[in-house]
Amino acid sequence: MAAANTTKISWRLQKFEAHSSTVSCLALGKNSGRLLATGGHDCRVNLWAVSKANCIMSLTGHKSPVECVQFSMSEDQIVTGSQSGSIRVWDMEAAKIVKTLTGHKSSISSLAFHPFQGFLASGSMDTNIKLWDFRRKGHVFRYTGHTQAVRSLAFSPDGKWLASASDDGTVKLWDLMQGKTITEFTSHTAAVNIVQFNPNEYLLASGSSDRTVKLWDLEKFKMISSMEGNTTPVRCVCFSPDGDCLYSGATDCMRVFGWEPDRCFDVVTAGWGKVSDLAICNQQLIGVSQQLSTVSSYVVDLKRVKKSGGSLLHGVTHDDQPAAEPKDPKGSVLRRSYERPSTGCSSQRVKQRCDADRWSPEGERRSPSEDEADEKVSAAEIYNAEDYKEIFQPKNAISRTPPRMSEPFPAPPDDESISGSEPHPKDKSSLLPDKQQRVEPTGECPAPSTVNPAPSNHLAAALPPPQPPAPVKVKTQPKVILSVRNDPIGLNVSDFLPLAPSNRGGALSDAEALSQITKGHDTMCVMLSSRHKNLETVRTVWAREDIKRALDAAVSMNDLSIVVDILNIINLQASLWKLDLCMTVLPQIEKLLTSKYESYMQTGCTSLKLIMRHFWTLISDTLKATPSVGVDITREERHQKCRTCCRQLKNLSNVVKNRAVQVGRHGSAFRELQLLMLPLEDVL
Repeated sequence: MAAANTTKISWRLQKFEAHSSTVSCLALGKNSGRLLATGGHDCRVNLWAVSKANCIMSLTGHKSPVECVQFSMSEDQIVTGSQSGSIRVWDMEAAKIVKTLTGHKSSISSLAFHPFQGFLASGSMDTNIKLWDFRRKGHVFRYTGHTQAVRSLAFSPDGKWLASASDDGTVKLWDLMQGKTITEFTSHTAAVNIVQFNPNEYLLASGSSDRTVKLWDLEKFKMISSMEGNTTPVRCVCFSPDGDCLYSGATDCMRVFGWEPDRCFDVVTAGWGKVSDLAICNQQLIGVSQQLSTVSSYVVDLKRVKKSGGSLLHGVTHDDQPAAEPKDPKGSVLRRSYERPSTGCSSQRVKQRCDADRWSPEGERRSPSEDEADEKVSAAEIYNAEDYKEIFQPKNAISRTPPRMSEPFPAPPDDESISGSEPHPKDKSSLLPDKQQRVEPTGECPAPSTVNPAPSNHLAAALPPPQPPAPVKVKTQPKVILSVRNDPIGLNVSDFLPLAPSNRGGALSDAEALSQITKGHDTMCVMLSSRHKNLETVRTVWAREDIKRALDAAVSMNDLSIVVDILNIINLQASLWKLDLCMTVLPQIEKLLTSKYESYMQTGCTSLKLIMRHFWTLISDTLKATPSVGVDITREERHQKCRTCCRQLKNLSNVVKNRAVQVGRHGSAFRELQLLMLPLEDVL
């Protein structure tokens, strides 16, 4: 096979337009790794077969944007949660809604199916966790204790425990039988985005915006590993099927970790941006991510990834003993394995609670007429009958998941041409009637060391002659986009004038001219809506906590426009600035100073001037001060912060020095900064 000659470790499988508006959530079927569900602001849930171009089925009925989606273990059911707090359970084989559950007062932020029973758990922005028996339409129990949104839920493999992760930085473990907290883990310093149980041992993994992955021993209820190295928030974690190593997904990067001692086996540049979910199938790791209305899927070949050796990570010391190499590959600690009974959280106790609590105000019990009305409004529109029958209505009733392919997804060979992997032209089940579904061919996928997909030299050589000039002409924009402009960007006046007679006889029609004028309008509306939503989130954090947490939230969104909006406010109020704030802002200033937007550069310069004028004296004096006698924890913390700020300022001074040679107002602004930063040369 041609794929056998490839040297790629990771590549992009496809990129397609999934919704008519912003995609808000994604989920992979963990059993097969071949099913993908997407939820969007268009209030739809769309189902896809991974690597295929067309939507299989679209689920309608939600009246507000779909914020969360999750498959059941067997992938024959799917649960969706909306911004209004409603939850819907769908039967994929019957292609209809099963239950509608209400009770949350705010947007659904996490969902999980119980491994054995007809139960599911939901977490919300209202900080509550609810356990539901969707076979009886009933609310079983409510778990309270988190102070911010619940971002992730996971049931233990034996179905007895529930783990929850929250924006408040805590991980809680709940006993489903007793209905109470078993323990709480508080070592993370930022929002926890994901939790997952080890499939075999009593271990729990959590990934956080503090850029660490932590492992928790569920027998002793203590942290055994804190694995660092990520430069961006950890968004996903996934244990290997045998539970011997852990894969973590961050922006454009996947790491392979081991524990006891903490080790990083391998780092793979995946290029998937903000990855939303991971699944493992046929010794391949599938990752999916979204950007605006498009979804991309990526593949990492686990056969080429290291799962042993690696360097030790000095993140945590256990029991005051130095880390040592384990005597066997799995580590030196022998832990209990899960017992997997046929039932997990049934028994009469749950039944009693189900009957008792369903009638309580928390249960929000609905009448049969309301449920029937919802079922009439909800619908499952099948776009691709052939794939639907193959996946959800197999001839043998044993397997309800997409058939496991005997071969994994083939990697694009280095010498394969793009034209050899175009999607099938007859696939026309597009979700958007006025837009063609577009799938990026596998031959265009990035090599392991690249972030942005681009054809390799071999690939470029294989392209037909007309193709190479196209990308060369794109770079005609100026290096700096001015903050005040007379002409709109992206529009050319010649587009609105009659074409030359040799090309076309006659002027543009009104419809064509209007189409040119409104070109990109929908995309801009989506971007502005997303920006407004993010700013509302930052505003809420600022009102509830402080400016430091609000700025941390803005930075975690990885959107410079949000950071610029916040800095433009706090730059006007010097009293809001603290040393902690400087530590967060300085890394962002480097991105602003090297931006192509003049307004970003101006904001970065203003912030850097403010920091140098108000904090440089404090930083310099702290670093030059003689060590105090005894232990002064406050002074040590301040000294550490000042050292970090000084290091970041030195990096910025090099950027400023390089930019100061420019002519015009940009150069003069950087030269002014260069004078302000001269004292940095005196510091060691």
